Amino acid sequence: MRTDLSVPADDDRGTIGGLEFAVPVWATATALVLVLALAWLFGAIARWLLRRRARLDATTSMVLSILGTAVGLYIAGAIDHRMTIWHPVTILLGLVSSIIAVGAYGTVAARLQTQTDISVPELIAAGESEAVEFKSTARVNLHTGQRDPAIEQVIAKTVAAFLNSEGGNLLIGVDDDGTPLGLDADFTTLRHPDTDRFELWLRDTLTSMLGQSIAAEVGIFFEMVPVPSDDSDEEADGGEEAKAAPTEALVCRVECTPSPRPVYLRPAKNNAQPEFWVRAGNSSRQLSVDQAADYIMHRWPLGAGQALAAQVRAAVRFSAV
Repeated sequence: MRTDLSVPADDDRGTIGGLEFAVPVWATATALVLVLALAWLFGAIARWLLRRRARLDATTSMVLSILGTAVGLYIAGAIDHRMTIWHPVTILLGLVSSIIAVGAYGTVAARLQTQTDISVPELIAAGESEAVEFKSTARVNLHTGQRDPAIEQVIAKTVAAFLNSEGGNLLIGVDDDGTPLGLDADFTTLRHPDTDRFELWLRDTLTSMLGQSIAAEVGIFFEMVPVPSDDSDEEADGGEEAKAAPTEALVCRVECTPSPRPVYLRPAKNNAQPEFWVRAGNSSRQLSVDQAADYIMHRWPLGAGQALAAQVRAAVRFSAV
């Protein structure tokens, strides 16, 4: 079988099996490498632009980039069938189509993956869920009135579970019933009771238990939210004490986006083993070693390069035995 696209010199022809092509094999191989390199570049740019709106892995963005570029080349051919691959119009159409393809997918993914901005009162009204958790305090045990390291570890555990799942919001200063309590109890344990010191302590705690890079990715915000009044108490107390009661409470919102890598909790106890937590409904669940390995393999699969490198390392280890 013979396929001639033109009548080139014999030196410019290449063969694969029984097929003879006008384009040399080395040129085809080079073109494939360039296509993959450009697809990776376009995909990386698109993922960076959409990093706060959608999660796009490298493989998906590369495939979309290649498909978009192919559409652009078809359009270029429809405009002028004599147009070459290196023509500026061809390159421009391929680039634009690639960006449009990745951007369109990213827009759809952003709508499916992320929620619109929701205020703290709206989160409280919606109640606890897979993406929302309430905690009365972050440091103080309300039963003893004393600082409790176990409470601090629960905060870090919840953050780790959100990061290892689909993300979410941890509201500190809200009880299980959704009543805003404020941060006064935790502020009493600080030398300087203000939001700056509280955020500094919280980030230090997350750094020690989850790691510095993980703690830096978590958003910490403070918001005054209205405290619902109890009309029956106002009538019983003659309204005097009700008037003195606070009408707003300060709530800390810890905003967690899905982590691109597994997050392990390292308890403060000496020689304690790292723990792996995920969200299960409206609670956090610790996975065993085998469960965590299976979860990690499916949630963060190795890319083509990482998988190949792992296979090579395994082959080298086993060959040395």
